[in-house]
Amino acid sequence: MTTQPTHETLGRVKMAWFEHANNRIYYEEQGSGTPVLMLPGFAGNIEEFAALREALVAAGYRVIAADLPGSGRSEPQPRVYTATYYEDDARSFVALLQHLETGPAHLIGFSDGGMTSLLMAALTPSIARSMVTWGAAGTISDPGGHLVEAMYNIVDNPIPPLQGLRDYLVSTYGEANARAMTQSMATAKTDIIAAGGDVCLSKAGNIMSPVLLIAGDHDIFTPPALVSELAAQVRTVEVLVAEGAEHNVYADRPEWLTQTILDWLGKH
Repeated sequence: MTTQPTHETLGRVKMAWFEHANNRIYYEEQGSGTPVLMLPGFAGNIEEFAALREALVAAGYRVIAADLPGSGRSEPQPRVYTATYYEDDARSFVALLQHLETGPAHLIGFSDGGMTSLLMAALTPSIARSMVTWGAAGTISDPGGHLVEAMYNIVDNPIPPLQGLRDYLVSTYGEANARAMTQSMATAKTDIIAAGGDVCLSKAGNIMSPVLLIAGDHDIFTPPALVSELAAQVRTVEVLVAEGAEHNVYADRPEWLTQTILDWLGKH
């Protein structure tokens, strides 16, 4: 069930919440023109993409930026993640766009936000005008289980490459919430992997809109080879490898990614 959002307007930015199923989604809307939905990754928030959002608004787009359930200002927190959380979130964001009467929108997503975007277009093809994702491959692959184990233990025993993420999680959500959310998410991903790892790979052929898949060439979570497997299942697709970038291409190469997205949207 959807409910009317509560909101306040600060200047040109509308700040609002939208409820669907068990999710209370925080989003901000600004600009006018062709709609664009932006989704950050797990534990991230829409403030990370402030410069990209401004660039899109300046280019004449209606930008709807939303925090994923359990992340940023969206609720519940801490969230209980299940093996169906990607599909649950995809249905919530489809409902949000339908509530806002956007018509087909460009979908832009990073990591979990990218996976959610892909599922939105696979489950409801008419919702997507085009799509850009980075750090998303339609499947979860973790041979040996080392990455999921590292995420499960990130708060209490972080491995060196994840120390910065651990500090961010604790400072943003508090130690207890950070532990609960990462352990729950890791457990859900273990269940997904045990069932074959497929999130939307088998449904990718349902996507009717053109898709741009971007992979950092040093991404340990979704390496270019894994992204290429997804690309092989999509009808209309381009793949770009961002040199020198890790999982979050926007953090490593913000100007390049911003221009790439503007060029892509301009063509579609």
